[in-house]
Order: sequence, then C-alpha cells, then structure tokens
Amino acid sequence: MQRVFDIFFSALSLLLLSPLLIPVAIFLKNTGEGEIFYCQNRVGKHGKLFRLYKFSTMLKNSPNMKAGTVTIKDDPRILPSGKFFRKTKINELPQLLNIFLGDMSVIGPRPLTEQTFNSYSLEVQKAVEKVKPGLSGIGSIVFRNEEDILCCDVSPIDFYKNVIAPYKGALEQWYVQNQSVKIYFTAIFVTAWLIISPKSTVVWRAFPQLPAPPRSLAGSLNYQF
Repeated sequence: MQRVFDIFFSALSLLLLSPLLIPVAIFLKNTGEGEIFYCQNRVGKHGKLFRLYKFSTMLKNSPNMKAGTVTIKDDPRILPSGKFFRKTKINELPQLLNIFLGDMSVIGPRPLTEQTFNSYSLEVQKAVEKVKPGLSGIGSIVFRNEEDILCCDVSPIDFYKNVIAPYKGALEQWYVQNQSVKIYFTAIFVTAWLIISPKSTVVWRAFPQLPAPPRSLAGSLNYQF
C-alpha cells in the first residue's frame, strides 16, 4: 500500500513542482561550478547501494575534504546559493525521482552514505535495511537542524558518531518497528508543518512514544523531560 502512495505523491509532486525544478536546474547550470545534480551512493533496502539525487549545493570534491560526509552550519564547502537551497530543502527535491523509481519512499530512515551508516550499531543497521530509506522520516524530522547542532561541537565528526548516531539509530529503529499508514501520513504532515514553523515541537506531540533523547541533545531538539 505504501508503494502506491509513494508513486502517487512523487509523480504528482514532480508534475506540480516542475515550474520550480526547471528554473533551479537552469540557475545551477549557470552558477557555481556549473553542476546541476549531486549524485552519491547511499545505503538502501537490504543494504544495496543506489544513486541518490540532489541539487548541487557544495563543492564537487567536498566528500574528500576535512569533514567528509558530515556537514555543519556555515560549512565552507557550501556554495553561496547552496545555503538557501539547503535551508529551504529545495536541494532534496530531486529525490522525488528516487521515490518514483522505487529506490526510496516518501517516509523512511534517512538514506546514508556507507561511512555514516556504519556509525550505527549492527542491530540498528539490520533494522534499517528492512525498509526503503525516505525523503523524510522520524530521524530527519527530529534532526532537521543537525547542521546547527554540529556547529556547536569542537569535534563534529566524533560528536556525530558518539552522540547523534546512536540516538538517530534508535529513532530509525523505532520507525521500522512501528511503521504503519497512520505514521506515514502523520510524518508527512509533521514534515510540512516544520517547513512552515521550524521551531515547533509538534514532533514530540505527534509521536509521544519516541525514545527520549540523551540530555546532551534535549535542548537542541526542543525536548523537555
């Protein structure tokens, strides 16, 4: 059933958003490094790699630079126009094609590179591999300001691996264990609401059964014990 909704929503969105997607593609081709899309291998269902599409917002060689696949706020690798596209999430819209082709779902665990996927415990990896990754999802919703969180730590890579990854893994595992049509549509609604009101705490009210974050993250995630 979820696949039917994925095809419908991705096809409809690609059609309705084409007046936005085409001008963005033309703009990127004529600015920055002249690249329209950023394609990268991500871990999908059953652990198979697939090519994920995004609008280009960073320097071509950014994965091989200091921070690797971890992006922080005001990352010097981000192109000037990329800041706007990342903040508004416009850079994520080409993944609608991934959804239509069947690599992803509208809602699911965030598709990760092999490097960041390996930051999860083996238990979490096995759980996440059972479902398709999503354009949005519980982990993406809760960590919508991840770049801001990482900018506050002196060692963002270590902080991601030791603090963020374990909790994000717990969130994704919770989704896999509790996925349903209701959660699918609730997550879509919460995602849309947070685009309008980024500081809203609606996620904790919409999903009251989520694992509580560690206290070191609670303030950054607008969670109150």
